[in-house]
Amino acid sequence: QVQLVESGGGLVQGGGSLRLSCTASARTFITFGWFRQAPGKEREFVAAIARGGSATRYTDSVKGRFTISGDNAENTMYLQMNSLQPEDTAVYYCAATRRFGIPTRADQYDYWGQGTQVTVSS
Repeated sequence: QVQLVESGGGLVQGGGSLRLSCTASARTFITFGWFRQAPGKEREFVAAIARGGSATRYTDSVKGRFTISGDNAENTMYLQMNSLQPEDTAVYYCAATRRFGIPTRADQYDYWGQGTQVTVSS
C-alpha cells in the first residue's frame, strides 16, 4: 500500500517560516502536490511539482513566499514556507498522482498524506 508521510507543521508567528516534508513509499508518481484546508473551507491547491523538478505551479496567494522542491534520491518533497501570514493557517496535505501536467484539482490526485497542522499567529 502506497503511503505519503508528512512532517514539519507547527505554530509560528506571522512573518516566520516553516518547511514541510512529504516522503512517498513508492517511486511511480509523476506529480506531487500540496493542498491545504482551513476550518470551514474547502481544500485548496497550494503548489505542485513534476518528478525531477522540471516544472512547478503555485496558487497566486503563495507565489514569492512558498517554494516547492523535491529530492528524487530520498523520494521526498518539500514545501518551504516563508513570510507566513495568519491566513496561511490550515491543515496541509501532501498528495501524489501519476497524471502529467501539474494538476491543481484535488480529485486529480490519487494518494494523500494524513495532514499536518500549520498555525500562524498574528
